[in-house]
Amino acid sequence: MRTGVRVAGLMRAPAPTISAAFLFLPLCIMVVLSASDAETLLQFKRSLTSTTSLRSWDPSVPPCDNRKANWAGVLCMNGYIKGLRLENMGLKGEVDVNPLVSLTHLRTLSFMNNTLVGPWPSVISKLGNLRSVYLSYNHFSGEIPDDAFTSMKFLKKVFLTNNEFKGQIPLSLASVSTLMELRLDGNKFRGQVPHLEMDTLKKLNVSNNELRGPIPRSLSHMDPTCFSGNSDLCGDPLPACEISQLSPSGLLKIAVILIVLGVTLAVTAAIFIILVLRKHPAGGSIEEENKPAESAYRSTQSSSVAPAPKRGAENGKLLFVRNDRERFDLQDLLRASAEVLGSGSFGSSYKATVLCGAVVVKRYKHMNNAGREEFHEYMRRLGRLTHPNLLPLVAYYYRKEEKLLVFDFVDNGSLASHLHGNHNLEEPGLDWGARLKIIKGIARGLCYLYTSLPNIAAPHGHLKSSNVLLDESFEPLLTDYGLIPVANLEHSQTLMMAYKSPEHAQLGRITKKSDVWSLGIVILEMLTGRFPENYLTRNHDIKADLASWVNNMIKEKKTAQVFDAELGRARESNKGELLKMLKIGLSCCEDDVDRRSDLNEIVKQIEELKEEELKEEELKEEELSDDGVDFSPR
Repeated sequence: MRTGVRVAGLMRAPAPTISAAFLFLPLCIMVVLSASDAETLLQFKRSLTSTTSLRSWDPSVPPCDNRKANWAGVLCMNGYIKGLRLENMGLKGEVDVNPLVSLTHLRTLSFMNNTLVGPWPSVISKLGNLRSVYLSYNHFSGEIPDDAFTSMKFLKKVFLTNNEFKGQIPLSLASVSTLMELRLDGNKFRGQVPHLEMDTLKKLNVSNNELRGPIPRSLSHMDPTCFSGNSDLCGDPLPACEISQLSPSGLLKIAVILIVLGVTLAVTAAIFIILVLRKHPAGGSIEEENKPAESAYRSTQSSSVAPAPKRGAENGKLLFVRNDRERFDLQDLLRASAEVLGSGSFGSSYKATVLCGAVVVKRYKHMNNAGREEFHEYMRRLGRLTHPNLLPLVAYYYRKEEKLLVFDFVDNGSLASHLHGNHNLEEPGLDWGARLKIIKGIARGLCYLYTSLPNIAAPHGHLKSSNVLLDESFEPLLTDYGLIPVANLEHSQTLMMAYKSPEHAQLGRITKKSDVWSLGIVILEMLTGRFPENYLTRNHDIKADLASWVNNMIKEKKTAQVFDAELGRARESNKGELLKMLKIGLSCCEDDVDRRSDLNEIVKQIEELKEEELKEEELKEEELSDDGVDFSPR
């Protein structure tokens, strides 16, 4: 035994092979990269003030550990820094982006909702692989160089809302063929809107600037609100331009057209005179020769301007309440191919494909609480409501027996279908970031309704997850709002959510806090993933109340079991945010109306919450695409 031990102790260790060395090489490279990236970020941090929120930026700890970020606001992928999301962190000072040039894998940069100052960070143009730049809600100022975006060939989203930029909108934006969203609203930009002709551009907002002149034809399909707050902008989709509003190039085009038209008329007149003179060499009467033709012309004219037959009384046609939609009539709607979407509380919903595309037609039979004139006036009032989180009313049809309301079609379905539908790996459920974004949008839309419809007890009245649609970017759109004044009272008391609130069950009335109760139920539904049984009951049932179930779970110290399993790792990594939102939801669902939180207070609390973790589906997308992840701000 001793000999064996001695021999073993004297044996020479085998020489390291080349393959063994390569096993350690990636680890060595990763350590070097982490150290280099850490110094880069610390150098960037030194240019800022009030950096308490960045105290986790510890040089002894690498910023990234594969996908996990060890530093606040850092987004990681495979050990590389893919983005910086430094939003709502109280950062101040003149940001120095120069150090970030060495981060070659950087895809997204967000400094939103801070107090950063100074000119446009020109070094951003050297970050050629950026997909997204978010600088909104700061105090950046000055002019942006015209060539600022020339080298940014992969850029998809630029958000500069509510800063103090001035001068011309950079023409180099027109060269970014991948651009999908551009937000320049709330600045001091002057001059004309550039021609943005890329097919990828889906969202644009240049409102509340000092822009002037005609809107480029390539942008005429955008919503008019995208251009509001610029008193000197004109042309589709805004009112037509006057001569004084046209640019020099526009005036030149008109002048050329007038000259060409004048020359054409002169040549035509000359030819006509020559032909007549040839026909009447002896000076015969042109007037007598032309009398039969003139008589025939007058006869033709009188028949062509005869009044068209009227299309029927006001209650027999489709009435549009918005001027920014293509018109069609009731016959177009009746002839259109229709698909039944469902039968809801008030009636049936259909998807119809008409001239301007797909619309949703909702058919109501229990909407006779208002007289004909009052109904028309109220529909026009609803048609004037405009908010990013409301599905706009487009048109309506009035008959005493039934009403049709026409809305835009949203093909991403309802919040209820996303929460309670069957999910798989290809179509996973909503993550925490998406749910927080949706809750914020619902709260904002509800707050707008309270401002716009102040005389209605419950301005929404029927808020539930199936009445929240989601657009392609998962922005929520409220539907079935504002119907209490026109819906039959008996029908409303049976089906509408406001009438299922505790105060109606206890006191027989609804209040402005009835919508707050509904908002709380939706919040709890999104946190728990449970379907609220009160949606199906006629009156408020405390045994079927989702808030009661949550409170009982908390009393039994089972809070961790409250949250939806599909929230995944967010239940741990975002536990603090989830608990805060749970508390907000419960404060909305107090049975005692006087103790129930006020809507403005609730909205303020919701807006203060943020989510910093990467979405699971974004991680998967990164692995499949060389374009990288587009970490849009929430």
